Amino acid sequence: MFLIVGLGNPGKQYDHTRHNVGFDVIDLLSKRYNIDMNRKQFKGMYGSGNIAGKKVVFLKPLTYMNLSGESVKEVIDFYKIPNDNILIMYDDISLDIGRIRIRKKGSAGGHNGIKNIIAHLGSDVFPRVKIGVGQPITENLVSHVLGKFSQEDRQKLDQTFEVLEKTVETVIEEGVDEAMNRFNGFKAE
Repeated sequence: MFLIVGLGNPGKQYDHTRHNVGFDVIDLLSKRYNIDMNRKQFKGMYGSGNIAGKKVVFLKPLTYMNLSGESVKEVIDFYKIPNDNILIMYDDISLDIGRIRIRKKGSAGGHNGIKNIIAHLGSDVFPRVKIGVGQPITENLVSHVLGKFSQEDRQKLDQTFEVLEKTVETVIEEGVDEAMNRFNGFKAE
């Protein structure tokens, strides 16, 4: 069984913001695989189904970003999912828009959602996909991550989301190492 988590904030005002790219990916994946995200439990919205013959749970924590670990930990404990079978997808300001970076472990890198997940799991060893949302140019960080993408940047993200679908399939079918080999460093044009 795999747990695929997209980080974000609940509420209409956060829809399609930079900070919610993780939610956007889960929404696309759930449509692609016909998985209803209609169950509310584990401090989140979730749905389950199958990808490549393996059971998968999609999760959007509803705890707000900074407390994402509470929701992730509840699902892991309930389903007894090992850290190797978790994939967390989230925004990263240190990467250009449309770029992705896949890691098997590592620090939070200043991301409070990941920091909270590490604290709740007691480990920084779990696969993750960082989705580039770019650096703020003139505005402050909070305004940047809670801001919407331009039309041009949204087109880059659409290309990125296609690659993220393939990334998730590859992680489930062939493992994180193979996904890293194929997709690490992808950048939308």
